[in-house]
Amino acid sequence: MVYVGTPPLLNTYGYRDKCRAYIDPSLSVARSGADKAGEGMPYWPGYSDISPQCRATYLDWLASGRNDASYNPGYMFLYFYGLERRFFVDQSNEDAKDIVQEVRRLQSLYPDNHSVRRYLGEFLDIAMLAETDLDAIEPIFEKQGWELPFSFKYAIGARIDKGENLTADWLLSWFICHPETNLRTPATRCRDEFVALFRMRFDRRFPDGLKVTKPRKSLTASYRAASSEFHGSANPTVDGKPVPDISGLRKPVEIAQELADEVMNDLDKLSRFLGRNPDGRGSVEAHALLPSELWDAFPSEEMDRLKSWASDIVDRGGLVPLEEVIGRLEGETNEKIGKRQMTGAADALARLGLGLAPDPRFALRSPKAEEPVVLFSLGEPIEKLEEVSDSYRSALIELALGSFVAHADGRIAEPERRALEDQVSAAALSDQERRRLRANLEWFLAVPPDMTLLRRKLKDVGQDSQAAMRAALVGAAHADGIIHSDEVASIEKIYKALGLDPALAYSDLHAGEVADGPRTVRASQPGCPGEAIPELEKASGPKLDASRIAAIRSDTERVSSVLGQIFDVEEEESGVSAPAYQSQLAGLDPKHGALVLELLTREHWSETEFEKICASRGLMASGALEVVNEWAFETYDEALLDEYDGYDVSPDIAEAVKKMNAEDRDVEAETT
Repeated sequence: MVYVGTPPLLNTYGYRDKCRAYIDPSLSVARSGADKAGEGMPYWPGYSDISPQCRATYLDWLASGRNDASYNPGYMFLYFYGLERRFFVDQSNEDAKDIVQEVRRLQSLYPDNHSVRRYLGEFLDIAMLAETDLDAIEPIFEKQGWELPFSFKYAIGARIDKGENLTADWLLSWFICHPETNLRTPATRCRDEFVALFRMRFDRRFPDGLKVTKPRKSLTASYRAASSEFHGSANPTVDGKPVPDISGLRKPVEIAQELADEVMNDLDKLSRFLGRNPDGRGSVEAHALLPSELWDAFPSEEMDRLKSWASDIVDRGGLVPLEEVIGRLEGETNEKIGKRQMTGAADALARLGLGLAPDPRFALRSPKAEEPVVLFSLGEPIEKLEEVSDSYRSALIELALGSFVAHADGRIAEPERRALEDQVSAAALSDQERRRLRANLEWFLAVPPDMTLLRRKLKDVGQDSQAAMRAALVGAAHADGIIHSDEVASIEKIYKALGLDPALAYSDLHAGEVADGPRTVRASQPGCPGEAIPELEKASGPKLDASRIAAIRSDTERVSSVLGQIFDVEEEESGVSAPAYQSQLAGLDPKHGALVLELLTREHWSETEFEKICASRGLMASGALEVVNEWAFETYDEALLDEYDGYDVSPDIAEAVKKMNAEDRDVEAETT
């Protein structure tokens, strides 16, 4: 399969005078070939131009079977130049299939060489049609270059010409190979999951396949020889007719991009997790981040064991130490359990139809490792726990405030428990949200509130927030229609933490239309005539009246928003993109989030510098220090700022946040 003889002169397309592939017997050859490394071989070698030693080396390679990959690829290319010339210039049909098979074998000798993959791949993409039936051409799931592969265009065009609808694999292949489509990180990092989910979503949307309109233009191929000596062409046919050229079609590509974007978005959380934990595939947390359609296709034994354990806990009442839950999920636990760990635990359990209370997305505080949490049945698996109604958020916060009141005297009285349970039953929620609210009530009742934390959070509350807080407290106290002295005492404590006069508790409660006069024990009977007792005047609150309470409590969105800011409850408004740092620094409000990002730009800040950047954001230095360190402990199990002749910034936290920043920028760049 080589040309031997006097090389013909090249046409005007070539860069040399003689055909490169011809072995000219008139030229001298060294006694032995000692240049296997190809040090004397140019980029485009020609037999007539290389040295006698290189000629001897080339002839040795041919004589030894043309399969020794230790030789420089240039010798293989010198041989390949003859094969491509035979196929396209001579257009010999008798050995066309043999040539294609030989080129495919040569390509396998140098699998990691870019030039081999490119030039031999371009040849095979066109030439393979000489030996391959249409049905034997398979979809391509690897990006091939800056153009759609010719064999792919032939396979799709022939199917369209026959009136066939495209399957999921052919549309996905079209999407992957197309030079203008956007393939983001989740599609490459979670390749198997991406392909499987794309097929499922396609089959659901196009159960009979995708029908594509037949284009008018016919397919032609132009081949530029690796030797640069000629141009070849091909005009493929199917059943004797020209094949339609799909290169200009846009609609199928747009449909594929739409499906792919949907799939990549659903795999984004898993992709981020695997980016942080490259060996995490198959773990409970990774399986929890899979879209539910993929659970059967990608089973997890660890998840099955977790489900069995969690179901036993639920059957026994649901209370279990947090450290035991995290230990089951991660195989180990630390003294401090961060918000990210709890969120991952809640997501993993939700995929099994089990809930975790408190959910760290909405909790007023995270439980300590040794404290109990509540496992409960959600009724069905849930993929997105964060999607709850404003009514749920408001009801959860008011229930928490009610539990603060109930815990005030150190015990939960039965009437107080019933009142709080009635509050859950009365909430306008879905069945699933009511399950979650009831489980949170069990946690509120089982774990005494941290009054120190409450005081810290209430320290700098503004007037509007105070009004919402007071309204919620009054509503909690009125839940059972009876106000006990213990409840009044606890409300007084909270008012004091707000910086208000505790005596306002009485006027606020009166403003809530609760009678504080004598109760009727029996109906009055006529008695001796005398002076009539005047009607008892109701006490009036100087700053809070019944209409104000009703207005605030009826506006669930306002209560949820205001009280959510007080307790750092994470919220995302529908349809509004959150600031970049909101996702990176979950648990911090925008002001403190921006402060942390600025602090991470340096390793040390003087006390004056720290106070200055806090003031520039409208924050008190002492309060800001407490907030950011508390956030750091919950998220990274250590303080962000260490006081030492000013403030030292934790290098571990700085590195973790910067890494997350870079990952988010990559995702943002990919989406744009």
